[in-house]
Amino acid sequence: MSQIQPYESIPIIEAPEDYRFRTAEFLAEMYAQHGPVFRQATPLGRDIVYLIGPEANRYVMVNGRQKFSHQIGWGEMFGIDQLLGRGLLTMDGSAHDQHRKLMNPAFTLSYMERYLPLMHGVIRRRVAQWAESGEVNIYEEMRKITFDIAAEALTGLVAGEEVDTFRKIFVGLLNGPEDMSPETTEEEYMAAIVPLQLQLYSLLIPKIEERRLNPTDDVFGLLVQARNADGEALSNEQIISHVNILLVAGHETSTSLSTWLLYLLNQHPDYTRRILDEQAEVLTPGAEPTLEEIKRMKVLDNALSEADRLYPPVTNGPRGVLEDFDFHGYHVPAGSLLLYSIAGSHVLPHIFANPTQFDPDRFAPPREEQKKNPYALVGFGGGPRICIGINFAQVEIKALTTYILRNYNLELVPDQQITLVYDVTSWPLNGIKMKVTAK
Repeated sequence: MSQIQPYESIPIIEAPEDYRFRTAEFLAEMYAQHGPVFRQATPLGRDIVYLIGPEANRYVMVNGRQKFSHQIGWGEMFGIDQLLGRGLLTMDGSAHDQHRKLMNPAFTLSYMERYLPLMHGVIRRRVAQWAESGEVNIYEEMRKITFDIAAEALTGLVAGEEVDTFRKIFVGLLNGPEDMSPETTEEEYMAAIVPLQLQLYSLLIPKIEERRLNPTDDVFGLLVQARNADGEALSNEQIISHVNILLVAGHETSTSLSTWLLYLLNQHPDYTRRILDEQAEVLTPGAEPTLEEIKRMKVLDNALSEADRLYPPVTNGPRGVLEDFDFHGYHVPAGSLLLYSIAGSHVLPHIFANPTQFDPDRFAPPREEQKKNPYALVGFGGGPRICIGINFAQVEIKALTTYILRNYNLELVPDQQITLVYDVTSWPLNGIKMKVTAK
């Protein structure tokens, strides 16, 4: 049995200046040099430990999951508690399990049948405006679609002015002050954020009272009617924190993933033709896709997985270390800060052949690279805390991609620089502009 090396022996890396633009590639290089464990010194005086690869992902999300804190990770390291409140994403232990159990019924695959007509309606309304303008920023348009769907389906907000108001508030919360720079102080940041938080609170409180009087079966309604083991209702603050997280998580990652999927399909017309051929075979002519038909779209499903691999919406998963642990020959003490790298894991060449190439067939039989290496593809997480909205996101993205491909031609506007930024969530730096014509 090999001897466990102390924390101080964990290799130290130094991120390059262009780290934000080549995070996945750089971390894969560090994996090749140092293996799945290394650390990075930070200006805060506390190192960040990186764990990379399928076994690391499995350990963090399954085998050793009780040793890690989402609240310290997402809540403190990434500041979600301060920004949106303590919702499902930042809860730990039994409290998380109880609250997730309240919401689970509204996220089962069978429940998507209820959401699908609403999704189709939002997609039709929003995309109908594209051909009129002739040119759109796909990233901005995907945000409108995915936020509209999340707001209407999960919280029952009314399409139009009400949903537009909420979307603008959340964009402001996520992006911070318009003039934010590395020199922006915390006081200046909060001076811009707090008014948005107060506005959101004032808009949601009447919604909670309305649902107490008139129960609904969306997630918002389930939260308002929920009772804990002592028969007590959730506080307004708890409900609002959950709604905030659901609306952000319910649209931010889908916005990024659907944008990159459309971009990749535009760049690979041969594969797009295969998707259209599959749809001609699977779909009922002249009708909107049913849930069963969407589930049968394996060619599109593989393209979605490949977009998730190449452009994962979340770059790295943050955790606080609650208990000492040993992994791959190194000891990591409690109190450490940790990132398991989604982006880095997705481009390891010994896991995914030719990892920088768009190759959706890697997920089809007989190759099925992801099944040969469980927890290699973790854009939606994994284990007991796999993203609660995975069914919602996948059905939504497949529905909107299907509608767009069947009804419109997209052409990339020339002479624009397409740049992926790896941040807390990843996104195209200047958006992606496309010319749109109806078929």
